Amino acid sequence: MINKVIASASEAVADVDNGSTVLFGGFGGAGVPYELIYALYDQEAKNLTAVSNNPGYHEEGIAKLIAHDRIAKLLCSFPVQKDSYVFKEKYKQGKIDLELIPQGTMAERIRAGGAGIEAFYTPTGVGTEVAKGKDEKEFNGITCILEKAIKGDFAFIRAKKADRWGNLVYNKSGRNFNPVMAMAAKVTIAEVDEIVEVGELDPEAIVTPGIFVQRVVKRS
Repeated sequence: MINKVIASASEAVADVDNGSTVLFGGFGGAGVPYELIYALYDQEAKNLTAVSNNPGYHEEGIAKLIAHDRIAKLLCSFPVQKDSYVFKEKYKQGKIDLELIPQGTMAERIRAGGAGIEAFYTPTGVGTEVAKGKDEKEFNGITCILEKAIKGDFAFIRAKKADRWGNLVYNKSGRNFNPVMAMAAKVTIAEVDEIVEVGELDPEAIVTPGIFVQRVVKRS
């Protein structure tokens, strides 16, 4: 019997090794897997590479990991925000590296990672610092730069409901980076509000099929 439900967030993240690449779902405060993130903080893995839309706020979310020097490199679209002072200080101190990625490009790099596409060309970023060191080609008169897929060792995502097979549905804007990140990691861990019986989810409403999810944890 397939049952991907894990008893606790701490158990679900126990095998995240030092140096792992972790994809963190969420956009602003929507769809952020906070309990998995805090369980990872308690687990004390370090030298992580984090992929996230932003670096968290105050010391919430991945900002807590950054504050305690657990993240060595951040791939991010919006690193500078009003309340992202933790990242700003660590970056100024040289304690964290940053790869700045336009948001659409980041979403597509993650999607490509899940789809088995190793790289693609895009006009986004041409003529800016984003293009530095990247291959350029022209297609139909449009200059494009080569962007490589992003893949993770782990993806921490947040959904509204799951069944024990790992099928997921999301709550409104919680469906942001979570579905593409679920496809792009070796191990996807879903933090959910509710776990229902197999067959209770409307097949037409399932966004992430269970084939992409290895572990499910119910929020406490």
